[in-house]
Amino acid sequence: MTRTAIYLRVSLDQTGEELAVTRQREDALALAAEKGWEVADVYQDNSLSASKRTVRRPQYERMASDYAAGRFEAIICYDLDRLTRQPRQLEDWIDAAEERGLVLVTLNGEADLSTDGGRMYARVKAAVARSEVERKGARQSRALAQRAELGRVPLGVRLTGYHGDGTVNEEEARVVRRIFSSFAVKDSIKGIVDALNAEGVPARGDRWTPSTVRTILTNPRYAGRVVYRGRTTGALGSWEPLIDGDEFDAVQATLSDPRRKMNREGTARKHLGAGLYRCGGCGRALQSNGGRYWCKSGSCLIRTMRPVDETVLDFVREVLGIPDVAALVAPSRSQEGKALDGEAKQLRARLSVIDADYDDGVIDGQRHRVASEKVAVRLREVEARRADLLADRALGSVLGTPSPVATFDAASLDVKRAVIDALVIVRLLPVPRGRRGFDPETVAIDFRHFVASADGSTSPTLGRDALDLLRSVALVA
Repeated sequence: MTRTAIYLRVSLDQTGEELAVTRQREDALALAAEKGWEVADVYQDNSLSASKRTVRRPQYERMASDYAAGRFEAIICYDLDRLTRQPRQLEDWIDAAEERGLVLVTLNGEADLSTDGGRMYARVKAAVARSEVERKGARQSRALAQRAELGRVPLGVRLTGYHGDGTVNEEEARVVRRIFSSFAVKDSIKGIVDALNAEGVPARGDRWTPSTVRTILTNPRYAGRVVYRGRTTGALGSWEPLIDGDEFDAVQATLSDPRRKMNREGTARKHLGAGLYRCGGCGRALQSNGGRYWCKSGSCLIRTMRPVDETVLDFVREVLGIPDVAALVAPSRSQEGKALDGEAKQLRARLSVIDADYDDGVIDGQRHRVASEKVAVRLREVEARRADLLADRALGSVLGTPSPVATFDAASLDVKRAVIDALVIVRLLPVPRGRRGFDPETVAIDFRHFVASADGSTSPTLGRDALDLLRSVALVA
């Protein structure tokens, strides 16, 4: 008795009820009974395409393996295009028919690989099916390109923060804005994920993951930019942006910083001063281990963490507690930031001109590559500098609240570190020999920015003297 396999497949099952493959199964079983064949096994790939080589069909692969093992001599399928839409796969089955006598039967009786005419018909039909797939793909690609050119809402999976029609989903949009703002003030991706999961913020999955957050942070559509085939087109979409374009660019510059890629342990820190405090002897950034800060040189100093951290935190709290301290501690970088904004826009416009010249045939591929790489290098430098200027956003996010001290105390470790780094420079000095106990004077704290005086002028000030000046200026004001 001939042993037969039954292969069932439908490309898309929108309801998940498997009605189409059930009909195929019933008809195939009836045909096998009519021929008097024994059904060795039924292989079913529901809602899987046979057009793309990248799409795996587990049951199809199992069937091919079982045939190689000699488990059956015939295949019944609804139609030839249910078995495959790829001529290369069809040739494998034709080889099997010629070498081992495989019988391939479709429910409409059109496939007969035992004759040259049947093999010719199968090849023609597979080629026609493949051509239909390619034509359909071309039409869909052109339609997607047209939507991109018009700035329409992209089709496909709904973007978190928006409804399917492109209108803003306010509940999700608040989460997206929070992710960007948290990262902009130097919170780590891991810190953001931990906070969202700890608060039970709904995720489009079981839980928030670093890859989910990073995907949101790198999606230009949140800045209102049109994306086609993974690249921005330079056009703005018709949907409402959730993130300012400058903020989005600053985030990308931070994410692409080579130092993040080289740090295999991640960017999240476990201790307040690790890599932030500096050695008062050689100026190196201090390491942390076993409850102590130590200099990598090995000969400068080793200091206990806890009293040092408490001294730094108390100092920062005193600064943040001064009335209207935001008006007294000023980075004075706005002019540079504006200049960089203008240069970044000019560089992007230049890239658009280079692309247009290439599309119009004015320049060849090599000249396009050289010219665009030169502009792109400078653009990356500008964006990196802009991101550096926006490092003070962490300080601004605390100073701009009704209670800066309370906001600072409630902030994550990453944000506290960013605020400290934006406000002061901390240097640890060696403890003199023979001295016991902790001496706050061995923690040198210098203001990183200028402090405004009562007459409106500015002068650099350091440590406790700066605190006294700040308090006096606040009283005069």
